[in-house]
Amino acid sequence: MAKTPKNHSPLRIFAFSAIATVAMLVLVWLGMGWSAFVVAAVLVVIETAFSFDNAIINAKILERLSKFWQNMFLTVGILIAVFGMRVIFPVVLVMLTADLSWSQVIDLALHHPHEYAEALERANPTISAYGGAFLLMLALHFFLDDARDIHWLAAFEKRFQKLASPFSAPVIALVILGIFSFIPANPHPWDTFKAGIFGILTYMALHGVTTLIEKRNPIPAKGVGEAAKLTGMAAFTTFLYLEFLDASFSFDGVIGAFAITSDVILIAAGLGVGALWVRSLTVFMVRRGTLNEYKYLDHGAHYTVLALAFVLLSSAFVHLPEVVTGLLGLLFITASVISSIQSRKRSAA
Repeated sequence: MAKTPKNHSPLRIFAFSAIATVAMLVLVWLGMGWSAFVVAAVLVVIETAFSFDNAIINAKILERLSKFWQNMFLTVGILIAVFGMRVIFPVVLVMLTADLSWSQVIDLALHHPHEYAEALERANPTISAYGGAFLLMLALHFFLDDARDIHWLAAFEKRFQKLASPFSAPVIALVILGIFSFIPANPHPWDTFKAGIFGILTYMALHGVTTLIEKRNPIPAKGVGEAAKLTGMAAFTTFLYLEFLDASFSFDGVIGAFAITSDVILIAAGLGVGALWVRSLTVFMVRRGTLNEYKYLDHGAHYTVLALAFVLLSSAFVHLPEVVTGLLGLLFITASVISSIQSRKRSAA
């Protein structure tokens, strides 16, 4: 009798993503034709390939949670990611920025996709500033952590770490936000600044609540069993933090998808399935202990986050194709993996 795959088996972790991908592509092919099939497949590949940094950051947080909450992230969480960020979120943005009702925006999305794409593009400065400021805070929080004793690019990281204080991350983020907001080339200075402030405050609120609850429910040391991991309110708060984090990573993808197609159904289908693969990859990293095996992988991901934050903050006046950001992220992550392997070989020697 064949053995049941273990929890960390790739077959078990990626099976649902594979089935969902095949089902979605078949439905798109049957309902919309071969050209739509190709577009949907491209969107899946782009979303998956350029979201490794998202998966790594998520894995670092997800490994604190019990198996129940890991499964919640993969099931309930994916509904939020697909329908919340890929369908509902763009509609709400167009409602707010174009002063239209819900039914009018839905009509635009389904029957006038080009006008819908244009309305969403007009909201891009606000979206990008909010997401960029949120991710900037995430990166600064990592590099300003004076308790971190592993350094990849040590010359930069050790010097920057000396600036660590309770208020250094928001102050530095505010200065950077001000530069990007009021640079003469930016045609939307106050929109960028106000949305960025909201992004900084959102991160501070979420991170503050999560940290407070975790102090009452300390995260277990490495190697501690499943029973010691976060559960209850601590796990729920961390789960919400993960969802906001995941949403911030998806801002540029949702906007960038309209450069490929203006069909909102294809965008929701392609990016949604891509998001499912990213979540499966996150769970795989947690259960295989990938972050422990490659000690600089976390650093590579946060350098990618920092670069993405700068790209988002500058998108109000400079447009970079999504492929540039994605390739930059892959470069950082590949370099961090190579450095981790070399470090492990030196230690073994």
